Amino acid sequence: MITITKKLIALDLDGTTLNNDSQISPKTAAAIHAAEQQGYIVSIVTGRPNRLSENFYDELNLTTPMINFNGNLGILPHQEWDREYQYTINKEIVTELLEKSKPLGLSLIAVEGRNMFLANRGLSTGFGFFPSTLETNQVLNRKSLKENPISITVQVEPELKAGLINFVQQQFGDEVEVSPWGGPNPIVEIATKGVHKSTGLKFLADYYGILQKDIIAFGDEGNDLTMMQYAGTGVAMKNAIDKIKDLADDVTDFTNDDDGIANYFEDHMDIAVGQ
Repeated sequence: MITITKKLIALDLDGTTLNNDSQISPKTAAAIHAAEQQGYIVSIVTGRPNRLSENFYDELNLTTPMINFNGNLGILPHQEWDREYQYTINKEIVTELLEKSKPLGLSLIAVEGRNMFLANRGLSTGFGFFPSTLETNQVLNRKSLKENPISITVQVEPELKAGLINFVQQQFGDEVEVSPWGGPNPIVEIATKGVHKSTGLKFLADYYGILQKDIIAFGDEGNDLTMMQYAGTGVAMKNAIDKIKDLADDVTDFTNDDDGIANYFEDHMDIAVGQ
């Protein structure tokens, strides 16, 4: 009897699977379909909330679990699933941030769950992640916040960012950890302490019965580090930050804007990509 080894491909979205226009190119989509046809299990493991990643999941016609919020949520999109998990934060932390938003320099506080989005205001330059205007039922206050969120995202005055991080670590460091976003935006994310993309990747591996050595993870930013370290093969994008490239097992020959994933599949994994 021949045993077929199952292998898992874990894909970050921004800067990895998505091009610089936040789209999946036809060649990348074809490569992912080809990998599935060749027997690979392909899953999205992203820092994005599910509300901003289910469209890509659907575009790729995936049926695998998806990991969101940097490992804090694992779901089968569009359905209830008895294996679904989530890590949440005490909503009283949100209340304290709201009360101290002015001295802390917080111009935006947004909280999210699988089926929840609340913010204290809209954001005219929402970086593609936050709405510019809020519906009445999206306004964040003590009364509207009825359940513990998965993630808290704040926009902070750049010169006050270090002070905010210090405040959260001192006040709530036993419960949460703070992660500044990559890039130029003064955005800080607060989530459950000790939960990272590797948490979600281990969940996927256990669910499918896949060994670590048979996991290939692709990423480009600091939040991909734990996932790439957990995987048997961590592949950094050519456009990745230096820290990720230095610690990766391999680096793609092309950037996310030049079909880096698809070309790597073809050239290094013998996956024939047709369009």
